[in-house]
Amino acid sequence: MACVKLGSKSDAFQRQGQAWFCTTGLPSDLVVEVGEMSFHLHKFPLLSRSAVMERMITEASEEGEEKCSLVLSDIPGGAKTFELIAKFCYGMKLELTASNVVHLRCAAEHLEMTEELGEGNLIMKTDNFLNQVVLRSWKDSLKALLTCVDLISYADELNITKRCIESLAIKASTDPNLFGWPIMEHGGPLQSPGGGLLWNGISTGARPKNLSSDWWYEDVTVLSFALYKMLISVMESRGIKPEIIAGSLSFYAKKYLPGLNRRRGITESSSNLSAVGPAALPSEVDQKSLVEDIDRLLPMQKSLVSTKFLFGLLRTGVILQVSPSCVSNLERRIGMQLDEATLEDLLMPNLCHSTETLYNVDCVQRILEHFLVMDQATGGASPCSEDNGELIGSPSLTPITIVAKLIDGYLAEVAPDINLKLPKFQALAAAVPDFARPLDDGLYRAIDIYLKSHPWLAESDKEELCRLMDCQKLSLEACTHAAQNERLPLRIVVQVLFFEQLQLRTSIAGCFLVSENLEGSRQLRGGFGGPAEGGWDTAVSENQVLKIGMDSMRMRVFELEKECSEMKREIEKLGQAKSSSMWTKKFGFKIKSQMCSAEEKSVSRNNGNSTGKIEKLKERRG
Repeated sequence: MACVKLGSKSDAFQRQGQAWFCTTGLPSDLVVEVGEMSFHLHKFPLLSRSAVMERMITEASEEGEEKCSLVLSDIPGGAKTFELIAKFCYGMKLELTASNVVHLRCAAEHLEMTEELGEGNLIMKTDNFLNQVVLRSWKDSLKALLTCVDLISYADELNITKRCIESLAIKASTDPNLFGWPIMEHGGPLQSPGGGLLWNGISTGARPKNLSSDWWYEDVTVLSFALYKMLISVMESRGIKPEIIAGSLSFYAKKYLPGLNRRRGITESSSNLSAVGPAALPSEVDQKSLVEDIDRLLPMQKSLVSTKFLFGLLRTGVILQVSPSCVSNLERRIGMQLDEATLEDLLMPNLCHSTETLYNVDCVQRILEHFLVMDQATGGASPCSEDNGELIGSPSLTPITIVAKLIDGYLAEVAPDINLKLPKFQALAAAVPDFARPLDDGLYRAIDIYLKSHPWLAESDKEELCRLMDCQKLSLEACTHAAQNERLPLRIVVQVLFFEQLQLRTSIAGCFLVSENLEGSRQLRGGFGGPAEGGWDTAVSENQVLKIGMDSMRMRVFELEKECSEMKREIEKLGQAKSSSMWTKKFGFKIKSQMCSAEEKSVSRNNGNSTGKIEKLKERRG
């Protein structure tokens, strides 16, 4: 620790209870009361160094008393600081440190200990120590700034607070690897002038480890938030990168807002809280003010802090009942980077007593709306945009596609809530644009869970809910599940069966095309001198794979034919109760039945042709 020794006389002060005595051999003629402590001193040493003490002693001596008594009730630093000042006045050894120099400087200013009364007075000594020692060191500047809290009015008047903050801002904005002070002051190994590490004063030749730009984050968390805000403001004015500022704000908030550690690891959370200490945690009022101030200090840019941190800040703010503008700003920040969120982040409990839903669906709805507005403003294009009939871009990499998948997963999580009303579920599902979902499997899963948890829905409500998904965008697995799903309305099941047959026809046609191309390539290869080495084995394996695929498709077509036959029988039974014209008008079953029959004949013909081609190909290979 930096210090300086003043004077050469031995310590002649002795304490007895709540009183200090100066044992110089001369009787005391002055008693100074500072708080509960009394100092039995002599007039001349004090009035020779302090103009205030000189005036007070002169006024007390005019009353005719030989031993005068003075009261200093408002001296900065109290009795402990006045003890050091008294020793300085007597010319005794005085140790200046970063922890006491601010108190001594303010007290010296209060007592008017200027150079007019004597060269090397206390104001000059403390100013020199501040400028030449304290403000050149990161650790000492931080210690001195901490002592300004008790004397904030005096320290601000003398610009001590501002000078300490500017010193810290300069050092934090400078590359720490260019200087030795950050490494040496953070408990790291000492360095030799050449840069090597020192062990017992001997250079080892090893190079010290470089420090990252966040080396000062933990140090400044010891500051009160008032001083911390001043430091951040000065750093911003000096042009420090926004991501560095945001990282420091995130680190500071995690230390003093216990709600942010709710979903972190047990070991990490306990170690963080133990480092702060239970007495250091601010009250709920202070935590509320802290959340609002951090929201104001955070730059409004994407990805400066993690989405998990923003969700934690929003969750804590809702619990502490921060201002509506703060909640809206946090939702807007999350909306800017919603594609970086996880499903766990979205599952925020509903703390509003006016609604009975388990999760805060309204908040997620607003966040999604902010994302869609930002995506449109930044020129986010449809992931399924076409160029001359061909798809361009990769749907899996677009932010809006990621968000669509995230919202579908969220809908599946909140769907079991029996208090979740149908309009709210529909509004959130419909808010995602159609082009954002390459497949509707996730939406179908959420709808199925909602129907299972709400069996009392009317048939019309079920049909309205199922209209949210596009049966043409269901995968073959989802179509298979939906065709056997008894919870879906009959109209939706028929549509699913129809589009599933179309998918099977497309797949079978693709297999035929592959088979014909394979046969043509074999003939072409045989015309140029026969197949190459290993070509026969490849042909056999490809034929086997093709036959297995055709067998599985044949079984699926048989199942579909069976289901269509059962559907026809059910329709015929229903037709006996009502006229066929009503059912044709309501469901359009007549057209779809004819289409199914046509599909069956076409598929059967295609199966026969494909089987014959395979047998013919096998005979040719034999």
